[in-house]
Formats: sequence, C-alpha cells, structure tokens
Amino acid sequence: MLEVDIDKKLRQFTLSLSFWADKECLGILGPSGCGKSMTLKSIAGIVTPDSGTIRNNDRVLYDSGGNINLKPQKRKVGYLFQNYALFPNMTVEQNIGCGLSRKDPARSDKISEMIRRFQLEGMEKSFPGRLSGGQQQRVALARILAYEPEVLLLDEPFSAMDAYLKEGLRLQMAEVIRDYQGVTILVTHDRDEAYQLCDNILLLQDGSVLEKGETQRLFDHPGTVQAARLTGCKNLSRFKKVSDYCLFAYDWNLKLVTSEKITESMTYVGIRAHDFIPISKSEADVWGDKKEANLFSPGKSDISQMPFEWYVTFENHLWWKTNKNLHNSDIQNVLPPYLRVEPESILLLKGEL
Repeated sequence: MLEVDIDKKLRQFTLSLSFWADKECLGILGPSGCGKSMTLKSIAGIVTPDSGTIRNNDRVLYDSGGNINLKPQKRKVGYLFQNYALFPNMTVEQNIGCGLSRKDPARSDKISEMIRRFQLEGMEKSFPGRLSGGQQQRVALARILAYEPEVLLLDEPFSAMDAYLKEGLRLQMAEVIRDYQGVTILVTHDRDEAYQLCDNILLLQDGSVLEKGETQRLFDHPGTVQAARLTGCKNLSRFKKVSDYCLFAYDWNLKLVTSEKITESMTYVGIRAHDFIPISKSEADVWGDKKEANLFSPGKSDISQMPFEWYVTFENHLWWKTNKNLHNSDIQNVLPPYLRVEPESILLLKGEL
C-alpha cells in the first residue's frame, strides 16, 4: 500500500495531499496546473516536499521528520513521463535495458521478454526518432516494467497522441494496468481516460483533494459542484427548495422532482448532457400531470452537429448531447416535442462554483 501525506508550497497555492492507494489504479483527475504532476514527482523523488511522509508498504520513501529522502533510483518507482523521455541515441533494446544492471545474468532475457510483451519485434535496433508515438510509449513502458517497480506512475500518458490513436492505446494501457501487480497512479485531465482505466479517482483542484472514491460512484454521485464539473457535468444551476423532493432551478426556469431528499446544505442542481429523454406528444399525454415526469419543451434551440452527436442548447439554457448517424444531417428532426429527466438522474450538489 502506498501512503502519501505531504505539503509542498507552490507559486499559486500549497499542494496539501493525504491519500493512500492499494494494488489498484488510482486516477488523479483535475485541470491543468492543479498539482497533479507535482504529486507524481514528489512520489518519485524528483522533487522534495516541504514536509510529510511517503511510504510504500514497510518502506519509507520520504519522511521530513525522520530526515529520510530516498533517491529516485532507490524508491523502486517507475515514472512514465508525458514525452516518454527515451534516450534518442539509444536503440529500442538499449532503452529497455538501460535501467537493468549489466551484472544481472537475466538482463538479456528480461529485455527479450519486454520486446515480445509489447510487440516490439523487428524494432530492436531502431532509434526513438524512427518510431511512432504509440511505439515510443510501448518502449517507455517496457523500460519501466523491466525494472520491476513497486509503484507505476503514469503522467498524462496520452497527451502527446493524436485523437485517432488514443482509443487503441487506452485498451493496451488497460491491459498493462490489469497485469501489473503493484500500485498504479494515473494523472489525467481527461475524464474519459480516468473512467476507463481507474478503479478509484482522486479529484484534485488547486492542490487540495475535493473527493476520493470508487470511479463509478463518483460519476454517479459527485456530491459537490466542483466534483460534478471535473467529471463533466456542464448543466448547473442554483435552486430554491420547494419541498423535500422538489426544487425550482433558477437558471433553467424549471421545476424538478428528485429521488434524493433535498437538504439545506445543497446549493446547486446538475443534469448531465446525456440524461435527457426525448418524448413524443402521445408519450407526454400519458405522463400527464405526474410530478415525477420532469417534462419540458425545448422551445427555440441552437443545434450544432458533430460526426456522431448533436449538440443542442435549449431555450432555457440547458445543454443536451444526443447520438446521430454520420450520414444523417437532417437538423429538422433533431428536436422532439418534449424532453424529460428521470428523478434519479438529477444531481444535488453542495459547494460553490
């Protein structure tokens, strides 16, 4: 188990973190400049916190009180940098083997094993400049895992990738993480990466932990306005409590029934852009005046199209994202007569924007 409890004064804020991670993939999700990469560098020993402790199982990597600060090469931590940090004057096999002792009798076998595992056969004598971004990432991962680290740190591993490469590389990364037996920490500002790859997520903003928990739970119930925004909720409004299970959203001029009891500490309501259900006139008649219907008319709306989705901003300023066919550009039939929101899909949130 990796345990981190550190403080580090930065230019804009103080990075103040306390968290633990077991044999899992923990995602650190947050906007650029919030302290994500500094957290990894502190764990790896590249930078030194001002105070605190970092422990991995029974090994103390850093302890300001005990004057312990192991050098990076002594920490058994593998760090995948954003640019992969391959040595440009070394071949693929030389890069993979550079962290292994030349006195190790199994050195050649380990290099060969990593070349097979990461499908780098035929590239052994190639230099990094001749490789694609995906190939460079595989070489960097092979180099790290050949070293057999106890902790694997992944710093925005797809940031240098073209969009069309990312999905395939995510699947490869998921397999690497699944097979790895130690602690993995993935830093990202991309909620899709965090959702796909991480068992648990730590939400970071301005050097402080907003929330930490199981990935699915955090997306389903973010709890705070800041957490909702970091997990991709763009529809947010202040509201007035009407009853324990009913509210009026000021920004949308809309009364909504909730499945969760509304408390005095809740300040905002959120609806994710995919959670609107199109309703025909006949279906709306069936719902009638049922309070839980949460029906509304889209009114005059702004519509734009992406290859596989329509982006719709309703007259009441709510934003809807709905699927479309690549070959269908018929904007006339995008808007249904009505839309509704399930009470279970309404997010009740604490905090401020």
